[in-house]
Amino acid sequence: MAVLRLMRAPNLLIAAAGVLAGGWIALAQIAWPKELLFAALSGVAVGAVGNTWNDIRDVAADRVNRPQRPLAAGQVSRGLADFILFAGTVLALVFAALVSGRQVVAALAALAVMFAYSPLLKPRPLIGNLAVALVAGSPPFYGALAVGMPAAGVVPWVLAAWLHFVREVVKDVDDEPGDRTIGRRTLPIVVGRRAALVIAAGAGLLFVPASLLLPRNAGYGGAYFVIALFAQLATIIAATWLLLGRVDRVSMLLKGAMVVGLIALVAGKVA
Repeated sequence: MAVLRLMRAPNLLIAAAGVLAGGWIALAQIAWPKELLFAALSGVAVGAVGNTWNDIRDVAADRVNRPQRPLAAGQVSRGLADFILFAGTVLALVFAALVSGRQVVAALAALAVMFAYSPLLKPRPLIGNLAVALVAGSPPFYGALAVGMPAAGVVPWVLAAWLHFVREVVKDVDDEPGDRTIGRRTLPIVVGRRAALVIAAGAGLLFVPASLLLPRNAGYGGAYFVIALFAQLATIIAATWLLLGRVDRVSMLLKGAMVVGLIALVAGKVA
């Protein structure tokens, strides 16, 4: 369905899983407190808003890079997209308010960055990549905040944001033709495709020691380090492909590493 593709439903499911994982990590058990469930619903709504807004702002570039996207292809009207923005924002804040005032502040902060991203931050090399990575990687922190233990979500947030940063640079490389068409100055346009791929690969390789040291210092159990090996291997493969100039399937590989990493983080606290 075009609307689900507009909101990128699979990514929303991963976001919800990230929120739940953050809560479970903080609680050190698989539990379903209503605050965590409301936070997961709020996170899904925040993600739907961000994805829809991104497509609205990128419709001209998508006609070059991804003409099959629902707005670029005319499968979803601008009016419907605007309604999703409005309804998603309301739902994100309502569900956050059912958790706590702090959750509302966190939701507002995420929404503010998302709305500023496409028009203001995305054209700024590295700054835009970092901003979207911080928001995209925040679901575990959002979940830990919902159960009253935000500090427990910091390490998962940092690791998730790290992989998201790599993925965002790769996406900028992939989107270069359309971004040039609309006059956007992304990292590969400013420093060149090769330099951007080296930056992404370097960040990916640095992720591996970080994904060992940070969880160790945070007291994660052995189950984390066993499962995380698969995410680390996937990241090393992705970095190698980037150094070889290959970008196809790298984004999916990194997404898989994120999912495995979430499982490892939960296992490291719950097992």
